[in-house]
Amino acid sequence: MAKYLLLKHYRGGPAPAVDRAPMDQWTPDEVDAHLRFMHEFGARLEETGELVDAQALSPDGAFVRYDGEGRPPVTDGPFVETKDLIAGWYVIDVESWDRAVELAGELSAAPGPGGRPIHEWLEVRPFYGVPAAVPE
Repeated sequence: MAKYLLLKHYRGGPAPAVDRAPMDQWTPDEVDAHLRFMHEFGARLEETGELVDAQALSPDGAFVRYDGEGRPPVTDGPFVETKDLIAGWYVIDVESWDRAVELAGELSAAPGPGGRPIHEWLEVRPFYGVPAAVPE
């Protein structure tokens, strides 16, 4: 078994496969359908023993870095922040890279406006230092 991160983005990655409004412009029913899909996807992975963790992230947050002895930490800056990009993640423990990609493809079909699949790009990354078969 190998662990992979399925990283969900608010935006980012290759050009979108379909144009869609941001989630804050969806109807309440569309948001509910999307969240229900995500919950059911996670529950199915839990049943198969492939789910390690799943979290949705708030768009709030800040970059923070050390700025020297006795100085307060520096926050934010003139750059794209992960709070603008990362919506959440699934950590999975699966038999192969192919299974990780298969699950990411399923997750990409989460419903959006009008109940149509959002075709979201998901980043699939193996955990560092954990054996994983990743095609070169």
